Amino acid sequence: MIVAEDMYRLGSQRSAIRELFEYGKQRAAVVGAENVYDFSLGNPTVPAPACVNETIRQLTESLDSISLHGYTSAQGDEETRAAIAAYLNRAHGTHFREDNFYITMGAAASLSICFRALTTSPEDEFIAIAPFFPEYRVFVEANGAKLVIVPADTETFQINFEELEKAVNSHTKGVIINSPNNPSGAVYSEETIQKLADLLRGKSKEFGTEIFILADEPYREIVYDGVQVPFVTKYYDNTLVCYSYSKSLSLPGERIGYVLVPDEVTESETVYAAVAGAGRALGYVCAPSMFQKVLVQCMGQTGDVELYKKNRDLLYEGLTKIGYECFQPQGAFYLFVKALDPDADAFCERAKEEDLLIVSATGFGCPGYVRISYCVDEDMIQRSFGAFERLYNKYEH
Repeated sequence: MIVAEDMYRLGSQRSAIRELFEYGKQRAAVVGAENVYDFSLGNPTVPAPACVNETIRQLTESLDSISLHGYTSAQGDEETRAAIAAYLNRAHGTHFREDNFYITMGAAASLSICFRALTTSPEDEFIAIAPFFPEYRVFVEANGAKLVIVPADTETFQINFEELEKAVNSHTKGVIINSPNNPSGAVYSEETIQKLADLLRGKSKEFGTEIFILADEPYREIVYDGVQVPFVTKYYDNTLVCYSYSKSLSLPGERIGYVLVPDEVTESETVYAAVAGAGRALGYVCAPSMFQKVLVQCMGQTGDVELYKKNRDLLYEGLTKIGYECFQPQGAFYLFVKALDPDADAFCERAKEEDLLIVSATGFGCPGYVRISYCVDEDMIQRSFGAFERLYNKYEH
């Protein structure tokens, strides 16, 4: 083959989520957008906070083109990194400096950089806790390692520690955690994080290795009912945080985030240098300049999370009233629902008959469930209940 076969496969086949999104656009052209109930993408509909557009206007009016659009340092502008450090220190009682941060093109870039920086052998393994974002497999394997899946605890959607302990071995380089979780909406409790930290400290000592936690946190601020999200670096030294402002600031198309390498990480300067080197090797240097400047002025701001909560409550109450079995999310903007067919893929295909676009969780490592994204217009949720009820009535109960 003239090109890399694995890259051809990735490029010629969209992810299941993207495939469904494209199908929805095609159906909308046929039956009208108002008749398609597209719950496929995690694409924020809550507007960006006012500071985003205000800052962009101020920047374009006050800075010359080179100052606004020119290169920053490869690892990100010092002012931006210092602002992130100061904000996190205020919020979490930490003591980060600007040199603990590497600015990236969003969480996907952050994760890819970390996998590349930590992978030293084709035998290296990273563990994902089901349900998990399917692209983890792409990122891990593209950077030369193996992805190991720990089955879900479908009662609580916390970590299945019995299975995790079996999975950790001398080849384990890291455990990926995503809290608030895509797709379940679960938030890992302080007890869960402490238990994870204790387990990995013990395993690192047992195998004479350094096992990292990779905390994937794009939904950190999107939580409900006073739920607290533990800041993982305070519980486990070898933690790398991969963050994106895509969800908190409703900027998914702008691709801006960071990798945090705390001083407490073993050989932290070496790890940071490897992160910078991976960024260089993967082409993730000098993240978008203007949005680095926007972050400085919008630190700590979020979109209106109450709008997501309103959608959550509306969808959860509406579907449970029909008869669906749903996990009530504590964060993010996804509802995790038990499929009415043991084959979730078949269930999602049947949902298409009602122009309901929902995502099978088979690819998330959790067969028998579906993900419904509720970062959509409230009106669409209201209009979709008839379709959900018709789908429900197609099955015997």
